[in-house]
Amino acid sequence: MFTFSMKGSKHSGDTGELEVVNLAACPNCGSKLMLLPPGFPLFDIQCTRCLFRAQIKTSNRKPTGTIRGAGWDIYEKVLKAGNLAPPLIVNYHWDDKEGEHHEIRFYPFIPKDNVQKYILSATARRANYRMFNYVGLKAIPFLILFPK
Repeated sequence: MFTFSMKGSKHSGDTGELEVVNLAACPNCGSKLMLLPPGFPLFDIQCTRCLFRAQIKTSNRKPTGTIRGAGWDIYEKVLKAGNLAPPLIVNYHWDDKEGEHHEIRFYPFIPKDNVQKYILSATARRANYRMFNYVGLKAIPFLILFPK
């Protein structure tokens, strides 16, 4: 059974970020990764040696084509300024009839077509908040940073 806890998406995300830092090396230079301060815009981790930074997402299900993103406003500003989307690392955990699985995938490039904006409902806790999902991930090249 996983020691990975799901007390909420914030807790899950924080735990997932720590797992990536502890289990995966920088995909650029192989050095140790470190967490960025909470609330740091767009990026969650960076390399302790080179300029690599990435956004981390955690999913407690088998790898799929869609992952929840985050707030749309900062992401939109980055894209409008002509910058590339940040690299994405997804920390997957799932169980099936073959047992427990854990895989950390690195998506170095996320095309604009693979980002889908949506707005939370008027009755949501963050009513009418603009967010996005990563979509079509099955068609995007990735590297496996940690298989189990």
